[in-house]
Amino acid sequence: MVETDEENARVSQSQNGDHAAFESLIRTHQRMIHSLTFRMTGSLADAKDLTQETFVRAFRQMDTYRGDSKFSSWLCRIAVNASLNWRARENRRTEIHQLWSDENLDGTAFAEPSVDKLTLRVQAALDRLPAKQRAAIILTVYEEMSLGDAARVMNCTTATAGWRVFSARAKLKQWLKPRGPNHE
Repeated sequence: MVETDEENARVSQSQNGDHAAFESLIRTHQRMIHSLTFRMTGSLADAKDLTQETFVRAFRQMDTYRGDSKFSSWLCRIAVNASLNWRARENRRTEIHQLWSDENLDGTAFAEPSVDKLTLRVQAALDRLPAKQRAAIILTVYEEMSLGDAARVMNCTTATAGWRVFSARAKLKQWLKPRGPNHE
């Protein structure tokens, strides 16, 4: 997303306490952040929560935005960090639930609403990736960021971001190979 003088003005106004300007920034970037958090979590409900969390954090931290990078990149960095924290909490919660269910239940889980099989396979493969590789793929493929912008969002070098994308693509290619005669 290309920043305009108008957006830069809204950022400046937001930093000076203009709530309407910040609401306008939310409307501009909400879809992008929701898409990013959905790809990071695989859950619409969690993506909605993380999108809201991202904008709350951004509002509270507006005074820390210095304009060294695009505002959209700064927001993505907040969203990725919130998603990585969410993933760590989810992993801990899953481990606890698994231990509890192994002892107390038959382990039956409830699924999210139906989505086509390919989408489920892709999301399952994304979920298998290490969090930083998942972030690199989501930022470069789904959010169409350059490696440089993705590196700034992930707070790493461009070479590291490139390595994460390369490694993630190799794993996804392996995991998403067509299976069986129906290619399911």
